[in-house]
Amino acid sequence: MANERLRGAIADRNMTLEQVAEHLGVSAKTVERWITTGRIPYQRHRLSTAALLKREVSYLWPSDQVATEVTDASNAEVVRVYPYRAAVPQNLWPQLYAKATEKFDVLVYSGFWLTEDPAFLRVVKEKAADGVTVRFMLGEPGSPPVAQRGEDEGIGASMGAKIRNALVNYRALFRVPGVEFRLHSTTLYNSIYRADDELLINPHIYGVGAAKAPLMHLQRIPGGELTDAYLESIERVWEDARPISSPTDC
Repeated sequence: MANERLRGAIADRNMTLEQVAEHLGVSAKTVERWITTGRIPYQRHRLSTAALLKREVSYLWPSDQVATEVTDASNAEVVRVYPYRAAVPQNLWPQLYAKATEKFDVLVYSGFWLTEDPAFLRVVKEKAADGVTVRFMLGEPGSPPVAQRGEDEGIGASMGAKIRNALVNYRALFRVPGVEFRLHSTTLYNSIYRADDELLINPHIYGVGAAKAPLMHLQRIPGGELTDAYLESIERVWEDARPISSPTDC
């Protein structure tokens, strides 16, 4: 059976079979066979093709064999699951961010507890000095999603106040080159803490504060799709968020 998804993805990228083949280091005839016969390529070629065409592996090759491999890879992305955030060792956050060489992201509503951690604040400055991109995304205090989250946690308007207090605690970081702050009006289903390809995911649960909700430690690996889904969501929030240059901009 022909692989029309692969054919369509190549066409969407305005590429020829020869161009795809050259990128992958195979012959154009090989790529043509993947399309016309539905032959499933080796995993390394599937991964490279998916990256080139900006599609998920499971979309281009939705077979049981591939689905099993992707599921296994995604399972392997899970480093550890904690029953609640308060059970996580406090030094995990600075240890995680200390490994960052390119990306250092904090996507939260307030994340107030981090603002009182001297080790975390020190790592922020060190990483920025090393040229790592540091991005803070906090909730817009007066936005409907923040108000709703406050209601969901049972703290009402205190959620907006927590965000403002967090920004005040971060005031010294506003003067650090390489550290950027933005306010978002997104409905968050998770708080996300990122250091390159490692993530700490803190799901939001109705009626429960984030400290009492579970936390997943993920690490991106070839073939996995779980981490990528969260990484993409970070970028979407960042693009729509409002830049600020001081704690008083909210």
